[in-house]
Amino acid sequence: MKQLVLDIRPDTPPTLENFVAGANAELVAALSLQASPATAAQLPARHIYLWGGPGSGRSHLLRATLGMARAAGRPTHLFAATDVDDSLPETDGALLAVDDVEQLSADAQIALFNAFNRARGNRQSLLLSGPSAPLGLVLREDLRTRIGQSLVFEVQPLDDDARATILTTLAERRGLRLADEVVDFLLRHGRRDLASLRRVLDALDAASLERKRPITLPLLREMIRQGLEI
Repeated sequence: MKQLVLDIRPDTPPTLENFVAGANAELVAALSLQASPATAAQLPARHIYLWGGPGSGRSHLLRATLGMARAAGRPTHLFAATDVDDSLPETDGALLAVDDVEQLSADAQIALFNAFNRARGNRQSLLLSGPSAPLGLVLREDLRTRIGQSLVFEVQPLDDDARATILTTLAERRGLRLADEVVDFLLRHGRRDLASLRRVLDALDAASLERKRPITLPLLREMIRQGLEI
């Protein structure tokens, strides 16, 4: 279901609990095991690579897993690929995460390859993300091979039931009630990514307060006529 969060306010820290797992239950379970040195050995591979399209929640999952690892007392490092230079930390026992590996520079690719080679000696685990399966990554071959030897998960997209649940839950947390026909209309005719749905919910919330009207399909249609893009 949703690679995303049930509470997606900017000040809400990402956790595995506020990620709607849906078809990603196995992935979430693996990340929970990897977060702690006490349970990471239960995984069939030391390292995890997860991939999915924009908005799939890859970055949320990386930050959530590192947050869980820190809470368990494990050292962590998180890098955007564009921030990696020619080396990565060798902190003993650390969980080392790199987001968007396809954006690694030539020097950074060597740094990540070296991190794979040192990981066992440093008791490190690598948590990586990218937009495609390992075979589709435009990276040096030896690094692609190492990534492919990790535990690989595709972050499965949300289905409409999950989107409806998240949209309704977000509204309830604001003290709003969305009529089923409003949710159905948005999912049938609007953009289906969570960022767009949240933007429409923001607009509906503001209009409801301003006009002192409940959020209904007539209100939504009126706002669309006035220029609201869904």
